[in-house]
Amino acid sequence: MSKARKLDFRPNDYVVYPAHGVGQVVSIEDQEVAGLTLELFVISFEKDKMTLRVPTNKATEVGMRGLSSPDIVSKAMDTLRGKARVKRAMWSRRAQEYEQKINSGDLISIAEVVRDLHRNDDQREQSYSERQLYEAALERLTREVAAVAGGDEIAAQKQVGDVLTSRAA
Repeated sequence: MSKARKLDFRPNDYVVYPAHGVGQVVSIEDQEVAGLTLELFVISFEKDKMTLRVPTNKATEVGMRGLSSPDIVSKAMDTLRGKARVKRAMWSRRAQEYEQKINSGDLISIAEVVRDLHRNDDQREQSYSERQLYEAALERLTREVAAVAGGDEIAAQKQVGDVLTSRAA
């Protein structure tokens, strides 16, 4: 097994942790665990009132990454403009796939989930689990779009909402 490449994040950097979305590196600290001293990224997820400690040498392995480039954000917006691709598989199978895409941390995959689960006013009602997945994906997408743009989440929600409604027109 190759040695994991150490990521170079500094305090106050925004990062994306696949299972939790956008967080901010608060500090890098040394902590003793089972007799070993580990260097840890301390990541705060303000919205979720959660703090996560990730060993610096495992950050790449778990999929932690920096924010997407503005170029990737615009590709994600293009993905949102596309036509929804809903497979005819059973809902439980599709729900699993959507969950995996959301937890992959990949912005374009998350945009695909938002696109596929978005409902216009004239379409049928979403089931509870569909709505939960849609809202989770939408939140991850808007948080990262906001962080890349400079932090205004309300503006990011409006931007994503505008793209989704323009698609319907």
